[in-house]
Amino acid sequence: MTSRRATTARRRELFEEAAAIIAFEYADALTLDEVAQRLFASPRQLQRSFAEAGHGSFRSYLCRVRMEHAAELLRQRVTVAEAARAVGYSQPAQFAKAFRRHQSLAPSTVRNRRSAAAE
Repeated sequence: MTSRRATTARRRELFEEAAAIIAFEYADALTLDEVAQRLFASPRQLQRSFAEAGHGSFRSYLCRVRMEHAAELLRQRVTVAEAARAVGYSQPAQFAKAFRRHQSLAPSTVRNRRSAAAE
């Protein structure tokens, strides 16, 4: 039982370290393999740490962080293209598709809601 607790604690620590990297570098081209290497872990260990922490996969967590930052930028009236670049997308159309999937709204709708409320 003690080794199970140690494994769980290590995975929680691994998740927290990876989440910190994502929080600071979400706009960069982060990959599971690269972050795992930086944390001296295997990609499988890192993936398990995200699953055990209840955050799904590495990619889904990274996408969620990016979309939360993008939504905040759009509420500040940044253009969709600028928001896309700010959160790591080189193609605004690809960003818009991911944003709609995550937020169930088009990025322009989020941006326009803020500007309509400000008037």
